[in-house]
Order: sequence, then C-alpha cells, then structure tokens
Amino acid sequence: MIEINKIHKMDCLKGLKEIPDLFADLVLTDPPYGIGAAKNGTIGGNGGFKKGNKRSNHVVKVKDYGKQEWDLNHVDKPYFDEMFRVSKNQIIFGGNYYIDYLYNSSCWIIWDKDNSGNFADCEMAWTSFNTAVRRIKHRWNGMLQEDMKNKEKRYHPTQKPLRVMEWIIRNYTKEGELVLDPFAGSGTTLVACKRLNRNYIGFELSDEYVRVCNKRLYNVPVRLEKFQT
Repeated sequence: MIEINKIHKMDCLKGLKEIPDLFADLVLTDPPYGIGAAKNGTIGGNGGFKKGNKRSNHVVKVKDYGKQEWDLNHVDKPYFDEMFRVSKNQIIFGGNYYIDYLYNSSCWIIWDKDNSGNFADCEMAWTSFNTAVRRIKHRWNGMLQEDMKNKEKRYHPTQKPLRVMEWIIRNYTKEGELVLDPFAGSGTTLVACKRLNRNYIGFELSDEYVRVCNKRLYNVPVRLEKFQT
C-alpha cells in the first residue's frame, strides 16, 4: 500500500497499481505533453529577444533549470486508465493534448497566464466535474509574476504557480480529502495540499525533483492563513 502524505520516487504507473479503486478524492496533475516546446529556446519574453547583448530580464532559458528529461514523451492510455481507476475525480492540465484518452466534459479550468511572450496565453485543465467552465487569471510570464513582492522560486520549466494550485484545491476538494499527483515534478500540488490541510500522494522519477519537493514540504508550516480567492 502506498503511504500518504509523501512523495514516492518511482514510475507512477507502478505506484498507481498499488492503490485501491477510488482511493483518492482527486487526481490533480500536469503530465508531460511531449511537445518539446520549451526545449526550443526560452520561457517568457517576446521570443527570447535581446536588448543589445543582454537577455531580456523576464526571459528564462530552459537550460537554467538543468538537464531534465521533462518534456520528451507523451503519457499513454494505461496511465490514464489507472488515474481514473484510483480516484473519484480528476483535473488534468494539458488535457487538450490528451483528448483521445478523456471523455467530454462541461468543466475545463482555463488558467490565463497574462502572457506577453511567445508561449501560450492560457493553459487548459480538463476536469471530470459536471459544472461550468472556470477561469483563473494569474500572471506567470518568465521572471514576471502576479505578486512580484513575494515571488516564487521556479524549480521546473513547467511548474505551476502555488496560488493557482491552491485555488483549484480550495474549489474542488475539502479539508482532509486526499489529492494524488502522479507527475509531481517540483511538488507544487503537494505543497498546496499541505498548506490547505489536504492529504496527498505524489510520484516523481527525478532524484533532483524529489529532493526539491521534500525540501519545499519540510518548509511548509502545519497551518497558514487562509488564501483569499
């Protein structure tokens, strides 16, 4: 049996097979899309433009994150079958890339990134909920963030803002429920869960990101003030 409130260094397909049916209240995850987008240059900015010989201060080169195999392969159907089996509901970022494995849904979550660069203006998360489409606006454009006085450190090239994940968890789960992230990356989903008194399970293959995740989780107090939506 997989231990809760822990990140597990293992292939999530193997880990998911050890979890009983409908064990988690929610799968909230951001699987690799396999599109190779960020490998082509920069994240944020206007196509990685330069002023003179200096890189624009809101552009992040992918190599700044280290050499990780994070955007190479699509996740195939067996992973989705297991995610559906072990959870009551699902929210999956990049669902528009995996539509063949999903069913029609009235509820997509649209994250408006307030982007001025060469990447997508929004990201789409498919959900299993039978509710209306929802939108959250939160700037996350290279070095430019919604709250520049309290900037988040970016450990991973596809890392989601903590506030966005908290918004989702607040709106789609209750305190004490269990959230599962099979592709945990730097652990933002798990950190949000700990901050909001949700239980969690995470899977991640990278030694580096498992260390990052454990450090971030260690630094989360047992309880913080409620996030105002």
